[in-house]
Amino acid sequence: MDWFPLLNSLRIALISTVVVFFGGMFAAYYVAKTPRLVKGILDVLFTLPLVLPPTVVGYLLLRVLGPRRVLGRLALELFGLKLTMTWWSAIFATVVVIFPLMYRTARGAFESFDERLAQAGQTLGLSNTYIFWRIRIPVCRQGLLAGTVLAFARALGEYGATSMVAGYTPGRTATVSTTVYQLWQTGNDQLALQWVMVNLAISAGVLVAMNLLERKKEAKR
Repeated sequence: MDWFPLLNSLRIALISTVVVFFGGMFAAYYVAKTPRLVKGILDVLFTLPLVLPPTVVGYLLLRVLGPRRVLGRLALELFGLKLTMTWWSAIFATVVVIFPLMYRTARGAFESFDERLAQAGQTLGLSNTYIFWRIRIPVCRQGLLAGTVLAFARALGEYGATSMVAGYTPGRTATVSTTVYQLWQTGNDQLALQWVMVNLAISAGVLVAMNLLERKKEAKR
């Protein structure tokens, strides 16, 4: 059994999760400080990929990153880099798809934060940077961890946008999800079932981790 699809899925999911952890966290923090109208517009923009079909997200990315499009053509001409049909092309698709999950979860965590703690830190002369990393983040860590786990799980099972942007090439761009589909298409049900079981085991582990985080959060209330 070739384990490349699993290893590729894991590295794509890990890199994408790191990107959206910081991106979603900072977006949620700063959007919460914007005026109501701007907040509503940004909230719709950041959450839109959550309700769009993944294939639509993949199509839109191809319109931007394709070799005949502006960004794709520039990257190819200036750096010799193809932004599509490579293993790391899937990172673009995965980041867009899972970003709303981290953003919404982080926003909920920040909105539940007691601002009096930050105000108390300011009266003691603490900088906003110190308050953010040493007070706000530790208090909101359970929500941020839950969003991170959820984003990772979604990234690991992403198919629609990934298949359009990265395609399926054994040993190069194959992921667990695209491998299951290709095996089913070629009638190799036995091997497809094995990959399904691998995916189920990982997903179950993620759900267990989510439940443990929720229980820990409730125990501290």
